This record gives sequence, structure tokens and C-alpha cells, in this order.
Amino acid sequence: MRSYRQNCPIALGLDVLGDRWTLLILRELVGGPRRYGDIRAELPGIATNLLAERLREMTDAGLVTRTELPPPVARTVLELSAAGWRDVVPILSAVARFGLRDWDTAAPGAVSPSSGFLAGVLLAFDPEAARDLHLNVAVDVDGRRFEFAVTAAGLAPSDGPAAVTVTGRAADLIAVRTASSATKAARALRAVTFTGPADEVEQVKRAFRLSPATAVA
Repeated sequence: MRSYRQNCPIALGLDVLGDRWTLLILRELVGGPRRYGDIRAELPGIATNLLAERLREMTDAGLVTRTELPPPVARTVLELSAAGWRDVVPILSAVARFGLRDWDTAAPGAVSPSSGFLAGVLLAFDPEAARDLHLNVAVDVDGRRFEFAVTAAGLAPSDGPAAVTVTGRAADLIAVRTASSATKAARALRAVTFTGPADEVEQVKRAFRLSPATAVA
């Protein structure tokens, strides 16, 4: 692994996260286990040996875990560790907010399950609103499921069945955040459904600003 060889928090962080493709690989692991082939398919242009190298580096850094699923599945999956959720997801969120300045949602490939989840749900997470919350959440976006836990300490890997499930199209979830008016955001939000106990659904809506009064950033 290349190093800046500087005893500075930014340099030390970039030693782990600063290489090309690293943050995009971590992006693909937000929301639950992924097979190597799933990650590779979402990152056209990355060489397979480079992907393997980056995953190995992040596993060594304690940010990614590798699990061997038993038969009949019998496959290897990769996912963010608890440390990855705690330390990396806020970095991904900050970089994504910066990138929103130049994001053209009308461009080809802009609207995807991943972008719908990240822009529509994850970027709006409010730790203060979730300080008394501890439950598992699933977000179904255009056929892909993202799973995680909300705890008093922040977001974490899912540790059981989802108590609340949010279902929506990527286009609607993105529109909730990027609409030019509160009226348009509310219209997009009406297409998003919530399943689970009413009180827990309301808690999730508050934690991720998924109510008409708080939707538009």
C-alpha cells in the first residue's frame, strides 16, 4: 500500500482511503453483503486484480468483512464491518454532498438503486433524531434491497429482520431530495411506501427526513 509518510490525520486517512476506486468500492458495500461479481458489475473499468487488491487492503484495515455462506448457497460475500459503518459512511456522505453540486440526475446512469438509496435515504440521516432509536431497516429500491441498523451510536450492520421497510423507485427517492419545491418533493414522497409498526415508521421518517415537512434538503 502506498503511503504519504506524513504523521497527519488527513494523510493517514488517505493512506487507507485515498487510492482510486476505494471509496466507490465502499459505496457498493453500503447496505448489506455483496458478492465479488456484484461489486465488479457496478464498477466498469476496474481491473479484477485491482478490485481484489483493494478489497484485501480494506479487509486488512478492518473496514470490510468476508463471510463464507453455507450450502446450498456456498458463496463468499463482502460487507462493511461495524467500524466501516461507523467511520466510512460519514465520509461517503460528506463526499456525496460535495458531489451533489455537479450531479446531473438527467444524465444516463444517474438514476440507479444505489443512487436512489444514497441520495434519497442515507444522505438525509439525522443522528440527533435517531438518538433513541435501535432497529433494523430495509430499503427496497427498484428490486435491490439495502439493509442496516440504526442505533444510538449511528448506523451499523443489520443484525436481524427489518422492523421497518421503505419501498420506492430510485427516481422518486432522488426527487424527494432534488425537487425544486416542497410540493414536488411531497408528490414524490407519496410514491414511497413504509411497512412496519406505526410508531417505528414515524421514527424512521424523522431519522431520515422522509416526511413532507422535512424532505427537501
